[in-house]
Amino acid sequence: MTTNHSEQENDFQSFGFRPELLSGITEAGFLTPSPIQRQAIPLVLEGKDLIAQAQTGTGKTAAYGLPCLNRIKLNDGMQVLVITPTRELALQVSDELFRLGKNLGIKTTTIYGGASYSKQISQVTKGAQVAVATPGRLLDLLKTKEFRNFKPKMVILDEADEMLDMGFLEDIESIFAFLPEERQTLLFSATMPDPIKKLAGKYLKHPAHVKIAVTEKASKNIEQVYYIIDEQERDNAVVRILDFENPFKAIVFTKTKKEADDLKTNLSFKGYPVEALHGDLSQKQRESVLKSLHSGQVKILVATDVAARGLDVKDLSLVINFHLPFDSESYTHRIGRTGRAGKSGKAITLVTTRESRALSRLKGTSGTELTIATLPTKKDVQAKRHVDFITKILETEVNTDAEEIFAKLCEKEDKATVSLKILSQILDKVKISGPEKIGKSATEWSEHPPSGGGKRRGSGERSGGRSGRPNSSSSGSGYKSSGKGSSAPAAKGGKPQRFRNK
Repeated sequence: MTTNHSEQENDFQSFGFRPELLSGITEAGFLTPSPIQRQAIPLVLEGKDLIAQAQTGTGKTAAYGLPCLNRIKLNDGMQVLVITPTRELALQVSDELFRLGKNLGIKTTTIYGGASYSKQISQVTKGAQVAVATPGRLLDLLKTKEFRNFKPKMVILDEADEMLDMGFLEDIESIFAFLPEERQTLLFSATMPDPIKKLAGKYLKHPAHVKIAVTEKASKNIEQVYYIIDEQERDNAVVRILDFENPFKAIVFTKTKKEADDLKTNLSFKGYPVEALHGDLSQKQRESVLKSLHSGQVKILVATDVAARGLDVKDLSLVINFHLPFDSESYTHRIGRTGRAGKSGKAITLVTTRESRALSRLKGTSGTELTIATLPTKKDVQAKRHVDFITKILETEVNTDAEEIFAKLCEKEDKATVSLKILSQILDKVKISGPEKIGKSATEWSEHPPSGGGKRRGSGERSGGRSGRPNSSSSGSGYKSSGKGSSAPAAKGGKPQRFRNK
């Protein structure tokens, strides 16, 4: 075992990193380079510009971070600039770079909207060597000329395609006007649409290219299932899935901000520890949601794609697609939140009969195996809970208080009756909501598939909305959230605690 550990450490030692950086790698628990790290690190160390295509979760932060940290000189001011699309990703990247480079004495700062301008300016001007920034706030500060001697030698565009989707391409071009001509530029992106290729051609000089196959990491340890439902069954289907799967942590991806808030309110009313994450939340609210999720206080996150981009949640065992994603890249990105670090995960997608063509297209382009299944019935959930309950009881150690109470109860009833009453009281507290059966069975679908799928929109199925509720645009325009959401009042006796850790 000692030999294996030494061999794994030698994989990073072979890059010629400084001893202080190697100790940071070891302390962070990195043992062997991922494919993107193995290919990108030598190129970055050589000072080459680089275009790297890799999915989130493949270790790309360390792929550019480690070689950049290794080349930093402490007294040369700002040397590394990382530009990310969202505040959450900026904070995560900054934390990881600080963790890896702390033994080098490197200072890292994060630049994003919703925080103090003066503090961010001070951290840069007082000697931070690494800045991780979102485009909008960085451009604001560069235009005001508050950053003196802001001449990073290494510039990294992280999640470039997401910055394109969020409309930041113009800001990125404006930012490059403030950057020195002599620099090393690295571009990391999950996909390479034409605008990103043009951007790379304009600002990168004779770049090297690295591409990690989409399916290499994303689907290896992930069980992928889809359920056929009617449009109005989406909420009930999510509840049924959570009841049956009982995940340690889960993310439900929605199309719109309003959907995220509506579903969060519904789940919260039913007793689930849940929060929503989307673009209408203030920075303070977003940080509070993520802190609750990482600490385990919140077990379920309902999020839009943009808000969840770059999130790295430990022990995430389940991803639910509230709608069929628009394309294979989005699907791969979503399910890649789980099944990380060698652990197994599960991804469940809700599909209506009208989406059969889109489903076939997704299967063909994603390079993954999606298996049709039947949503569990109430009886299925109950049977699984009974098995889990029996296992938990058998594993529980008896304490003295329990012995005393049981002895007193047995003075009034026989042991069998007492035991049955205790079990009945416990089981009565947890009710399974929703109809007995939700959606179509796999057999029904295979025997009577729709011919051609039909139109994707029509009466009873509105894009971005749920039956019987106002429709909502994908941008969520006109809708403002308080962040925490207005949970419906609890029923008498308080909320039922229906979500448990395994």
